[in-house]
Amino acid sequence: MSKTVAFHTLGCKLNFSETSAISRMLENEGFEKRNFEEPADVYVINTCSVTDNADKECRHLVRRLQRQSPESLVVITGCYAQLKPAEIAAIPGVDLVLGAAEKFNIAHHLKELSKGDSAKICSCDVDELTGFVPGYSINDRTRTFLKVQDGCDYSCSFCTIPMARGKSRSDSIANVVKTAQELAEKGVKEIILTGVNLGDFGRGSNGMEEKENFYGLVQALEQVDGIERYRISSIEPNLLTNDIIEFVAASRRFMPHFHIPLQSGSNKILGLMRRRYQRELYADRVRLIKQLMPHCAIGVDVIVGFPGETQADFEETHAFLHDLDISYLHVFTYSERDHTRALEIKPVVPINTRLARNKQLRNLSYMKMQYFTQQHMGQSRPVLFEAFSKNEMMEGYTDNYIRVTTPHRPEWVNKIVDWTI
Repeated sequence: MSKTVAFHTLGCKLNFSETSAISRMLENEGFEKRNFEEPADVYVINTCSVTDNADKECRHLVRRLQRQSPESLVVITGCYAQLKPAEIAAIPGVDLVLGAAEKFNIAHHLKELSKGDSAKICSCDVDELTGFVPGYSINDRTRTFLKVQDGCDYSCSFCTIPMARGKSRSDSIANVVKTAQELAEKGVKEIILTGVNLGDFGRGSNGMEEKENFYGLVQALEQVDGIERYRISSIEPNLLTNDIIEFVAASRRFMPHFHIPLQSGSNKILGLMRRRYQRELYADRVRLIKQLMPHCAIGVDVIVGFPGETQADFEETHAFLHDLDISYLHVFTYSERDHTRALEIKPVVPINTRLARNKQLRNLSYMKMQYFTQQHMGQSRPVLFEAFSKNEMMEGYTDNYIRVTTPHRPEWVNKIVDWTI
């Protein structure tokens, strides 16, 4: 009788693509996939460690599994597992901790694992992470997150990702194009390109150092028949070149939608964060995008409550974002991370102040999205409808990332429909 396995993913789109890759590996080894809420022989939690909440959620999930399925094997992998393997191994109920180099060898490790033994740790030094393992998520065959890059060479003072994922490395353009062609044959209509530092694509890609880059990748993907839509999941403003913006503006397949991390609208705070740009460059990028694509959606990552952020600094960020022609915000409350330079920066912003600032920016985000949507009222835009339905409703996104909800119609699943906003 085949063993069953269930997965739970915390964190970013990159994690979802990697969980899917691990799932396919185990299914090829004879495992049957189950929903995480169902009984299973093995539970795999792919963790994030960007915030303290992600760490807490992992521990909460393990405790829940201990109560519900005490005889099942529990495997923890992902960024939290790479950064703090001993801490995770000490959680009652954890059987196996797989660091970044070992998560794709999970089938081998499961063969040697028995319930009741002390938790086994299989980790490595982050400097040993040199290979690139591709992955993509594919659930309803509508939209797919395709991993093309991993790791990061930047040293932002708040971030643990370089410690968890190692140096920047990429797939090759030829391999990405081949995967895109395979996904097209499976019926996928939209691919979201994902990575830790996507604009750094080309570094460490199968010996192609500096010969391939992200601009070359998007040009090659434009030629793949069958994929009707591409999105760029997130790209640093200093790596979002004029060439890339102009290419997307003229493209038939790349959607008018950018997600560009800002983190702060204060140059003082950007300096303390060790970001590689100032707010003026960010404003220039937004200005060019809107000049070429007035209908383009622009999403922004921003962190509130970073050490040293005064009320004046926050108000500067709020005013900067208020005046920018952007569509929505992803707001993160600063969370202390071990071994980061930000821990040395004073004064520390009180938690209640951080939360109040988060609420202010989330309110701003809501108003921005409302305004952006209202600008397109009465317009007809193409919507790709997804298979997932809830309460007899289905949803999809316009080319410029406006969410549309409508009563479920099976004939519209995985179809692009012209829709009046």
